[in-house]
Amino acid sequence: MTELTTLAEYCDALLSAASFEDYCPNGIQVEGERPVRRLASGVTASAALLQEALAWGADAILVHHGWFWRGEDPRLTGMKGRRVRTLTRADVALLAYHIPLDAHPELGNNRQLAEVLELRAPRATDRCGGILWQGWLPHPMAAPDLAAHLAAALGRSPMHIQGRRGAI
Repeated sequence: MTELTTLAEYCDALLSAASFEDYCPNGIQVEGERPVRRLASGVTASAALLQEALAWGADAILVHHGWFWRGEDPRLTGMKGRRVRTLTRADVALLAYHIPLDAHPELGNNRQLAEVLELRAPRATDRCGGILWQGWLPHPMAAPDLAAHLAAALGRSPMHIQGRRGAI
């Protein structure tokens, strides 16, 4: 059992949350009163994740994509209002870490993807505050082989979105 603030302080320190400028607040987004005995986690604080976490008996939920994004309507109405009510009625807390979780050198999403893709010498670049990573593929691949490598590593077909040449 741990207090929510202790858990948040640990995550803040582990992920160096204060060193990132982000599009959403990192850390506690919805406060719960009870101690944390069971922590559920997921990618996005969706209605389905909330329902599963509550059914499992979670005291807190830790996600990558939380709520309250910059530029978004701040009112707690509609979908967001329903989700916040779901947590507050159950006295369950929500913690979210967006860019700090992308950039973490061991636990981060980019580092984990590099492991799954078997990239050689994966590392964060100096650009984009540590969220842009690079690495070498296990062996040179033509585009169809790269798509097959991605599909095998991820367990699903990759989605390719054609970008503008030279655009960042």
